[in-house]
Amino acid sequence: ERLAELLSDENIAFTLLEDDPPASAGVILTHGSLNTGWSLAENVVLLTDNEIFGVVKKQRGQGKHVSAKRYADFLSAISVGDYIVHTDHGIGRFGGMTNMSTHGNEREFLILEYAEGDKLYVPTDQVENVSRYVGSGGGAPSLTRLGTQQWLKAKQKVEKRAGEIARELMELYSERQIVSGYSFSADNVWQQELEASFPYIETKDQLEAINAVKEDMERAKPMDRLVCGDVGYGKTEVAIRSTFKAVMDGVQVAVLVPTTILAQQHFTTFTERLGAFPVTIEVLSRFRSDKEQHDVLRRLEKGEVDVCIGTHRLLQKDVAFKNLGLVIIDEEQRFGVEHKERLKKMRSEVDVLTMTATPIPRTLHMALTGVRDMSVMETPPEERLPIKTYVAEYDEELIREAILRELDRGGQVFFVHNRVQTISHVATKLMEIIPEARVAIGHGQMPERRLEQVMLDFASGTSDVLVCSTIIESGLDMPNVNTLIINQADKLGLYQLYQLRGRVGRGTNRAYAYFLYRQGKELTDTAQARLKTIFQATELGAGFQIAMKDLEIRGAGNILGSEQSGHIAAVGFDMYSRMLAEAVRRLKEEKGFAKDEKPAEYMHPSIDLPLAAHIPEYYVDNLDVRLSLYQRLSKITSLEEIDEITKEFKDRFGAYPNAVESLLYAIKVKILGGYAGVESISTDSNQIMLKMNEGVGLNKEMLLTSGVKVGTGFVWLDVDYLRTRWQSVLFKTLEKMAAIGK
Repeated sequence: ERLAELLSDENIAFTLLEDDPPASAGVILTHGSLNTGWSLAENVVLLTDNEIFGVVKKQRGQGKHVSAKRYADFLSAISVGDYIVHTDHGIGRFGGMTNMSTHGNEREFLILEYAEGDKLYVPTDQVENVSRYVGSGGGAPSLTRLGTQQWLKAKQKVEKRAGEIARELMELYSERQIVSGYSFSADNVWQQELEASFPYIETKDQLEAINAVKEDMERAKPMDRLVCGDVGYGKTEVAIRSTFKAVMDGVQVAVLVPTTILAQQHFTTFTERLGAFPVTIEVLSRFRSDKEQHDVLRRLEKGEVDVCIGTHRLLQKDVAFKNLGLVIIDEEQRFGVEHKERLKKMRSEVDVLTMTATPIPRTLHMALTGVRDMSVMETPPEERLPIKTYVAEYDEELIREAILRELDRGGQVFFVHNRVQTISHVATKLMEIIPEARVAIGHGQMPERRLEQVMLDFASGTSDVLVCSTIIESGLDMPNVNTLIINQADKLGLYQLYQLRGRVGRGTNRAYAYFLYRQGKELTDTAQARLKTIFQATELGAGFQIAMKDLEIRGAGNILGSEQSGHIAAVGFDMYSRMLAEAVRRLKEEKGFAKDEKPAEYMHPSIDLPLAAHIPEYYVDNLDVRLSLYQRLSKITSLEEIDEITKEFKDRFGAYPNAVESLLYAIKVKILGGYAGVESISTDSNQIMLKMNEGVGLNKEMLLTSGVKVGTGFVWLDVDYLRTRWQSVLFKTLEKMAAIGK
């Protein structure tokens, strides 16, 4: 279709070939599946779309790998000995699980240990009330004393502060809603051509992120969207398409990146993708001379530059745009407080797109509480393999073996040593360990031109090992580098370790990462926690998991300023987040921004029925697996999800016993009860009693059937009358009530 349009524009006659042979010579268009064409005796030439448009589409993965653990799952993963928070009873310690008999039926309970030796037994059907405690800096919290007002007072104090914080956040939100931003035009033909030239088939997540960004840009209010996706998941393409959309409307785009090297790489990528279109792209960084920088600034102010890619240099006062309409920020957490203030000011004026692989807790939290919009890309490229990760003491034999293995397959190595004073000594030592390798040095204190040349030479393959500082941690794309060795890894932060590991494994080859620490050194608890996390979080797309673990290790005080640290420590990050999210929702509702939004959490009723509802130990013997299944069941909000997990039980563990069948029934009852507005379901003498939530009305005429009584705020089922039929009658009654509720 596009070829037909182009030929028509140039007044070139053509024939569309269907099934019959062409009637005459000339230009003929047909559908086919060849990568390259051919010529035959000079009078027939076949050209493919690849040869005409210069693009071959490569299929990306469509979810073959298990995606990253999400925020909620990560916070809910509990092991014996972990500190926990119970919604109603406070901070305790998880002591394992036990079986007990209630109503003559065996059930499984969580054992929670509190101050003064107090214990609380929580039935597994109420596991949604328990979450892992993540406080401030990983310190041990004070355990709550059961039967006192201690927990209630702590919650009330934090709830009050959460309301104040929510009001501050809402001021920012309200400002963005009221300010009239630029409304970009719908996609034009050139936009379609650019997108068609992308050499991969987009993943579902990527398309959703692209569409969300475009919709935001076409609205009248300024965009503030966070796109979260692991390294190599296609964030740059989202940036390129939004950049082009902005330029097509005659406005300028600023692309802000944390390092000079990444600025240079983005400049190359953007130039390659947009080279076929009349777009002027410039880069502003310390790799440019003063004269070159001055020239770029002059042209920016005149509007002669469409896209400017740069480091924090872009945020300085001498930088002036003629008509700035879109700011793209890569890894916002790498910028200082002063820079963030400038960015905050921009947010109320122009569209802002932030991209990150590992969102810091503040950014992640704000996104999750609805003050910022967020798109998450979790589908990895099809050919991408998880990186083999090792944590070990420094060992010359190990280093030699790792480098030799990479060189034997024609690859290259990053050797990270983050002390510039001793980097030359380390490089010399490496040359002694492995004289076969060509070693180069690169770090941020080198003269700009020399560093640029070192990086270009390494990229072109003139050296095998680059001994470097953490300057490589952001965004570098060198598919031939597939072994990473980090010296003194215990001195780096978790976020840095994760970003550095993302520099390898960007091609189709298996990548290796070695995190080394000095021989015989006793690691601090924090360093051990970091290295343990980086070793465990090897699945593709572990960015969310890393962000939340980083929060746990470093503390949550930086979510909204250090003064919040005490409030978060008092109730745990999970509960603080829920309180804040609910406060934001209520305020949005008050101001008319969220009339249709549901409460922050779907509320299950509590149930107490004469059922042996649990997962027997003989059926699933691993305690952690059993607990994770209970937690998953507690989060289910639809009967369709029950069907899915029922199949999983059969696939993983075989035909399930009656106790599991009763458990699945109980979950269905809770789901229907939630939709029906039921607060609790319990057994009283020969009756099952349904207590309704406050304000829920009942249609007595629709519910009155044999054995069912309806009162003000209550429904009773006569168990004695129903005998063995009570389960089906309860289910059908709740189905009817849920239908009325909906």
